[in-house]
Amino acid sequence: MATTKSQSLPETCRALVCLEKGHVEVQSVPTPNAVPGSVVVRIISAVVEPVAKSIFSEGLPGLWFPTPYIPGTRAIGRVAAIGSDTTSLKLDQFVILDPHIRGRDDSNVQLLWGAGVFGGNPAANALMEGSWRNGMYAEYARAPLENCYALNESILMGSPSSGGLGYSAAVLASVMRYAVAYGGLRSIDLKAGETIIIAPATGIYTGAAVEIASAMGARVIAASRNIEALNKLAALVPRVQVLQLKGKVEEDLAGLKNFGVIDAYLDMSPFAANESTHVRSCMMAVRQYGRVSLMGVSMKDIPIPYVVAVMNNLTIRGQYMYEREDVFSLIKLVEAGVLKLGNSVGHEVVAEFGLEDYEKAFDVAEQHTEAGKMVLLDL
Repeated sequence: MATTKSQSLPETCRALVCLEKGHVEVQSVPTPNAVPGSVVVRIISAVVEPVAKSIFSEGLPGLWFPTPYIPGTRAIGRVAAIGSDTTSLKLDQFVILDPHIRGRDDSNVQLLWGAGVFGGNPAANALMEGSWRNGMYAEYARAPLENCYALNESILMGSPSSGGLGYSAAVLASVMRYAVAYGGLRSIDLKAGETIIIAPATGIYTGAAVEIASAMGARVIAASRNIEALNKLAALVPRVQVLQLKGKVEEDLAGLKNFGVIDAYLDMSPFAANESTHVRSCMMAVRQYGRVSLMGVSMKDIPIPYVVAVMNNLTIRGQYMYEREDVFSLIKLVEAGVLKLGNSVGHEVVAEFGLEDYEKAFDVAEQHTEAGKMVLLDL
């Protein structure tokens, strides 16, 4: 009979606990154990998102989370304990954690582990409130088997002189940021050689979309208002051309059409883009039988060019997050060196903080929303 295996774990560990909205503090909590369907991971570094401060002080529109709970949505670490039904993960294995949890008996039940539930699904609320209340801002985290992905440590962290890529754990913590855009791009079957608009394109997740689309072999039209940030992307990422958006539909449409035939468009608009006109311009620029992926968090309805969509036979697809196969494929791109990380492509770990300095980490992360920037909590 299979049994739980573990390293010698302490009875308690440090964690950042959100007691209620506006009240977060470091506490000593019981170290989780590995139950069937899970592993326990010793967290090395956890990503601090720019919206972290807003989530815990005032909340995000449409996001629900239980209290008290341990936040934290993306991290890297090592397996410290395995449940009785674990078949491939091993103790001390180097892993990355994915926050997108789906119900095992109903994949329509979805939550962002360590953040909350969008959309008010009672089953998702119950799943988070019960089994997966606690996220990754802790020395040890219990993770669903499906959300724990093994990384090839010798390739990713090995010396370049020995055929490795020479990445640090801190750099590798960024990998899951690419998964969101990758899921959207795969959902519309982006192919090498095609041309895609990414707009907006200069934020942390939208900049990652530009990079991953280029890594897939596409020509990318990166469109945003910040021309300086656009030019930086174009200088660092292959096959990227840029357009500064002016906020005028016809002018922006004309600028996009100057690039020739456009096969697809990926939108990842943030909350702040509720009043933007770029979605309409970009949709109208896509060729006949082209594809559009909507992945943003705009909370306001947009005026879709209805007749254009009909006459051009556009496929418009909404996409929330990604599939598990997308994550496996993404990791292969990184391990093969096709999707590059680190300083050579303009990435920067802006700062690393200990858990007790979480307030500083939240403040610094809030100020660095540009593509390639990352703030970490080191556990």
